[in-house]
Amino acid sequence: MSEQSRSLTVPDRSAGNALAPNTSLQTWADPDWQRFWLTVDQLPWRTLAFIPAGEGGPPDFTLSLAVTLSRTGMTHLGGPMLVADGTQVRLNELTAFLADVRSCSEAGQRVIVALPSAKSDATVPAIANSVDGVVLCVLFGRMKSSEAKETIRLVGSKKFLGSVIIRPDGSIAPPPP
Repeated sequence: MSEQSRSLTVPDRSAGNALAPNTSLQTWADPDWQRFWLTVDQLPWRTLAFIPAGEGGPPDFTLSLAVTLSRTGMTHLGGPMLVADGTQVRLNELTAFLADVRSCSEAGQRVIVALPSAKSDATVPAIANSVDGVVLCVLFGRMKSSEAKETIRLVGSKKFLGSVIIRPDGSIAPPPP
């Protein structure tokens, strides 16, 4: 596949993202994002999907999160990390998209795949089941627990490595005590 048609990108989100910007510092330099990266980095994965818990987030919710985590990871590792935008993969594009992700992973790259809601897109479970692990992304106050349960059911609970709660301002909510 040519470089121009490759599905895997690291979009430039420096001008902002779907969530309200954190103006005090670059998000990937935030200690909470760094802690999140260090936790995710310890898990066994080369391909990782971010899936929203349900409806209620902006269209690029998981893409913004994936880009932020990849930048945080690149800061830590000192090398590239790929983000695959799987938020609009149609059924006729699914095989090629999965092949691109697999090819990059087999070449030694880590790939974070951003996905849309499992309820709204039939390709989401197939993509989620093709990666090493999935992180459930919850937009605090905007996503329902019943939708999160349905997302986990559609994908399969064994694929989930964990979850992250994101506040509307883009910051990570601390884990419960």
